[in-house]
Amino acid sequence: MNRQAKRIISATVLAFSVAGLILVTVVLPAELGVDPLGTGRALGLLGLSGGDPGAITESDRELNRDQRQFELVAFESIELKYKLRKGDSLVFVWRSSGELIYDFHAEPDGAPAGYAESFASGRSKASGGTYVAQFSGIHGWFFENRGADRVDLSIDVTGFTDEVVVYSGGYPDWIRLSRETRDEVDL
Repeated sequence: MNRQAKRIISATVLAFSVAGLILVTVVLPAELGVDPLGTGRALGLLGLSGGDPGAITESDRELNRDQRQFELVAFESIELKYKLRKGDSLVFVWRSSGELIYDFHAEPDGAPAGYAESFASGRSKASGGTYVAQFSGIHGWFFENRGADRVDLSIDVTGFTDEVVVYSGGYPDWIRLSRETRDEVDL
């Protein structure tokens, strides 16, 4: 074998070696999220090809829809909370015939009695959006009618939950969302 052929073979082997190294350290972590050497995480390359790697969370629970209506007379309140695990989500909309004081808050599993974290509060006749549970526990709304007239409230929630608790008159009423009380959302 002549000298030129040896140089071509050496250059080819070197090129394949460098390409393999780049594939394992840069391309696989950036494009596929595969990081066998940990270099993708160290270089900040994980998940570059797609969206945020944490933007989608899957759930092994059924997706359920829960619709409820309440009548609140003057100075009456009600609390409605859903049992969620960390990362589970709710899509919701509520509307009322008059202004209500509301507070969306959550109580972590194992928290001391009376402890809650508030996420949104105010006065309104309507609200809607998406909520993702930051921790496992019960998550939902407190509504109060501070007006002199009766207010009708309707709430529509779709999410990865199968239990709801309604506090009315100071007592909790746990409701298991079953085929009779929920609409299953077909995927």
